[in-house]
Amino acid sequence: MAAPQARVAPAGLVRWLLAQLLVLASPTPGLAAGGGAVLVDPGATTGQHFHPKGQAASATTIQLWQQQQTSLPFENKRDFEEAKRGFIAAPSFRQIKRTDGGVAWDMASYDWLLSGKEFKSIHPSLQRQALLNMAYGLYEVVPGKIYQVRGFDLANISFIKGDRGWIVFDPLTSQETARAALDFINQQLGARPVTAVVYSHSHGDHFGGVRGVVDEADVLSGKVPVLAPIGFMTHAISENVYAGNAMNRRLFYHYGVLLPRSPFGHVDQSIGKNVASGTSGLIAPTRIISKPIEELTLDGVTMVFQNTPGTEAPAEMNTWFPQYKAFWAAENITGTIHNIYTLRGALIRDPLEWSKQINEALYRFGGQADVMFASHSWPRFGNGRIQEVMRAQRDTYAHLNNNVLYYANKGVTINEIQNVYKLPASLHKQWAAHSYHGSEGHNSRGVINRYLGYWDGNPTTLIPLSPKDSAPLYVEMMGGAKPILAKGRQLIMAGDYLLAMEILDKLVYAQPGNQQAKDLLAEAFEQIGYSKESPSLRNSFLAAALELRSGIPSGATPKSAGPDVIRAMGTNLWLDFLAIRLDPTKTAGKHFKKNLSTPDNGERYVLELNNDALTNIKGFTAADADLSVTLNRSDLETLMMGTATFDQLVKSGKIKWVGNRKAIDLLQTMLVQFSPDFEIMPGTKAAPTLPGVVPSPPPESSHPFEQKPLANSVGG
Repeated sequence: MAAPQARVAPAGLVRWLLAQLLVLASPTPGLAAGGGAVLVDPGATTGQHFHPKGQAASATTIQLWQQQQTSLPFENKRDFEEAKRGFIAAPSFRQIKRTDGGVAWDMASYDWLLSGKEFKSIHPSLQRQALLNMAYGLYEVVPGKIYQVRGFDLANISFIKGDRGWIVFDPLTSQETARAALDFINQQLGARPVTAVVYSHSHGDHFGGVRGVVDEADVLSGKVPVLAPIGFMTHAISENVYAGNAMNRRLFYHYGVLLPRSPFGHVDQSIGKNVASGTSGLIAPTRIISKPIEELTLDGVTMVFQNTPGTEAPAEMNTWFPQYKAFWAAENITGTIHNIYTLRGALIRDPLEWSKQINEALYRFGGQADVMFASHSWPRFGNGRIQEVMRAQRDTYAHLNNNVLYYANKGVTINEIQNVYKLPASLHKQWAAHSYHGSEGHNSRGVINRYLGYWDGNPTTLIPLSPKDSAPLYVEMMGGAKPILAKGRQLIMAGDYLLAMEILDKLVYAQPGNQQAKDLLAEAFEQIGYSKESPSLRNSFLAAALELRSGIPSGATPKSAGPDVIRAMGTNLWLDFLAIRLDPTKTAGKHFKKNLSTPDNGERYVLELNNDALTNIKGFTAADADLSVTLNRSDLETLMMGTATFDQLVKSGKIKWVGNRKAIDLLQTMLVQFSPDFEIMPGTKAAPTLPGVVPSPPPESSHPFEQKPLANSVGG
């Protein structure tokens, strides 16, 4: 077990920030917040906030907490009974180490939740969910046949006992946590080889740990098949490329990457505690499930797969085990209503299709199932219970879609729907219908955005000024900073946090250097965050409060993809992203046409820079190209990963070129590398200069063609 970490006292802000900088500047694969990389604050359990400017729950927040406590069915303990059912053993360790000696996972960092104390700075429903997600160890789902290791990562890893070995479903985010889970089940139940691996869908916490449970040589030889739904490889990569840097920056808010684990900070991630920060990888599937319903028997186990594209992931599948009357719900049915609009950024999902796919599963398999288990949360047992949960989630997604569109068709806009749409009382009383990972407010806006887009129909909002341009006028008309600050304090004292947020946000945009204004806005954000049931919303408000108070810590760059993912990235995606990386100040009047050929995989591309746009087309060769470049795709990957430069590959004979090299030289000078350190809140770019704080080193220079890590899709 990890040694207790030192409490962060008010006088220890410098030490705390230094710890943040050192952690976030370290070359750690995975999320900065994963598995123990963020400081724990044991003093917070006694009312000590981790930040010297932080506030406890206000009287208004406590009053709201009491209302929430009395309006929800806390007397219903069914989830707790099911969460502990089948428990076999917990490991003696509370931490899992990375291959480099660092910490990949730290379950002990949340042990303060087990104190039995009710925290007024946490929505009582969220604290309930956080307790349910403290399950840690090996569980039996179907006696002698299906097992899960829970609490080793954001997701669960499931083991199906075949005739010869284990069929592994969803091998977690990192190879360290996946290997620890495999070692633990073998220790408890006897060593068995892995005979197959199944990826339920295309998000990183469901395939990233595959190298911890299987050797790639065994996959390539055909000894161990790897199964995945149709479209898996395309979506595992493409969903996270084009806006990847922006997604990773927004992830700091969505997942609370910079928040200490504390009653005043990170509490839970709703579908699990957090994300492991170990080594992620990817082994390409060898068998694609392509039909809507497809049956397959592996290692003596019959599985019926249900492809569910367009639900929680663009490529996803459920699985029915007829021998065991067990239904695997992937991430389509878990202990929460999920994201329709994902705050980190992703294409808007289709709640109606999601509802229909759950209905399909209900009518095909739900009437026969004795147990339903999934890649997150805990199983449900008994046919009546399974159908109850399936119907609750089916109806919630359907109601969200249909009722939001009802209001939209009556004129309610994207800027109003979050204050109008409500879940019906019959669903509000069912825990399985609560929006922990998602939220009713932001999901309802997502539905309107899916069908009608961002515009609310008012021309004022069609092409508005940027906030930094309009805010000074508001501040001037409100009489300047002094009356705004006075009114903001008055509103906060009265518990009118949303109104305080409205006016203080204008002041912060108009005067980003006004620390008094930023601190006051942070107070409003903090109280709003405390009252949110969804950790995605809670984290976003609390993370913004932290940055307003202390600035963005340097070096905060989560790494979300290793060489496996870069190798799996199609050449077309890489070329498309090069076009996004073009510096528009350097493209005016520039032109070239270039052929690219990779003979080892038979691909050909034409790239054209014209009218400041870089385009590519696959399968063609231009006779009038300025330059023609030939190299194997395997060598191109070294360019993509930044382990070799263009000139190094030319010198080694791996690149052949004909024509005018100016085209490639010109392209290299135009490319920029994005960094996820841009401001979200005004005036937070530079971390505060404090005695003893060592700034992290500037980012290493990279090769122009290097593909930086993709956006992190863990948790959907």
